[in-house]
Amino acid sequence: MAEKDNKGSMTVAEAGRKGGETVRNERGREFYETIGRKGGATVKAERGRAFYEEIGRKGGETVKAERGPKFYEEIGKKGGDRVKATRGPNFYEEIGRKGGQKVKRLIEEGKRAARAAAAAKEEPREGERPPEGVHPKE
Repeated sequence: MAEKDNKGSMTVAEAGRKGGETVRNERGREFYETIGRKGGATVKAERGRAFYEEIGRKGGETVKAERGPKFYEEIGKKGGDRVKATRGPNFYEEIGRKGGQKVKRLIEEGKRAARAAAAAKEEPREGERPPEGVHPKE
């Protein structure tokens, strides 16, 4: 940080902090949340979703290099314990069941789509000629 030159003067960091606290006290935390969302939407519109993916990946690599992979284990465990304490142990059963149902639904949709694609491949549409080497059903 820069040193103070005169008695009573403050650094840029101190001035920024003081200004931020004043705005927070006058407008509230929600103000920062709102302008943060607006700024994020603007950046996403200008640079695309891939930009956030890239900076997130870079940030994760930096943290991993500085703190090691064990760090993620520790914060994951802390987060899981916190969720368990706040929402209860049944929460994990509930989201597991929901996740399983979603996976089951997606598998069924995939199978239906595959059957439809196979059926469409076998039968030429009215007025179309079958591909070479394929003979229509008699």
